Amino acid sequence: MILIGTMNLTRTRDRGNFYCPACRTPQSFRLRARRPFLTLYFVPTVPIGAAEEFVQCDSCRSTWDQSVLSMDRETHEATVESQFLDEAIRSAVLVVLADGEISENEIDALQTIANHLLEQPIDREELGRLCSIARENKILAKNYVLTTSRGWTQDQRMRALQAMFLAASAEGKLEPKQLEILAEMREILELTDLEYEAAIEEALLWDA
Repeated sequence: MILIGTMNLTRTRDRGNFYCPACRTPQSFRLRARRPFLTLYFVPTVPIGAAEEFVQCDSCRSTWDQSVLSMDRETHEATVESQFLDEAIRSAVLVVLADGEISENEIDALQTIANHLLEQPIDREELGRLCSIARENKILAKNYVLTTSRGWTQDQRMRALQAMFLAASAEGKLEPKQLEILAEMREILELTDLEYEAAIEEALLWDA
């Protein structure tokens, strides 16, 4: 019986230095090329596809498209911050929607939060779109934040919590459901009691 199969062979084509988005520091890298081969008795014989090139960080082993080599630290950090701001306002929207509805006061609060605290202006139409998406997909605030917050810095975690707190308290008081969500956020964001209290106190001063 003839044993025929496929396997990928990976080779290093080049080495250098770059800014690693995962490590957030300059690191050395290897430019790797992965190519599928047809195997005969487990021995690679004939290439059956084009080589796929990618960048691999020598420190964290994360892999990236080659475009990462043209990205400097400032560009990367600006991109990450923009993504965070979008995720933070979505988190605040989900906290507001926890009771199934959104009021004029909450809409105004979300716009104020976006414009000033997050410095990412948002209009009513965009807020409406975010609310529709959240309702249609039945997205829960805790699930969303659990997924997106993994890449947040400590400062971003604090700012996101402040945005969610101010959105939750837009009506002047916190409902039991929103209190429960904020408590869950403290755990998800891995904040100590002191960090949580400091973030809330700062948000109250900002909102005063």
